[in-house]
Amino acid sequence: MASATARHILVDTEEQCEDIKVKIADGADFADMAKEHSNCPSGKSGGDLGSFTPGQMVKEFDVVVFSETVGVIHGPVKTQFGYHLIEITSRVD
Repeated sequence: MASATARHILVDTEEQCEDIKVKIADGADFADMAKEHSNCPSGKSGGDLGSFTPGQMVKEFDVVVFSETVGVIHGPVKTQFGYHLIEITSRVD
């Protein structure tokens, strides 16, 4: 069965998400940005969500994690919780 590990940053607006994505592209550390800005409790651990399988996360999140490129920052991804930047850290298909 497929599984993946990922980390994310959850914020309220698409604009916040884009701003943070630019900062990371310019060299800011993903984990530091998660600790500073993420609304998710995982922010305290740098946005790390650990390992999970398809169906454990909301659909929009799952689609990205199980179909997009590993090691790249994806987003903004809109879900019922807000806007996410997602980095897939590993995936086993």
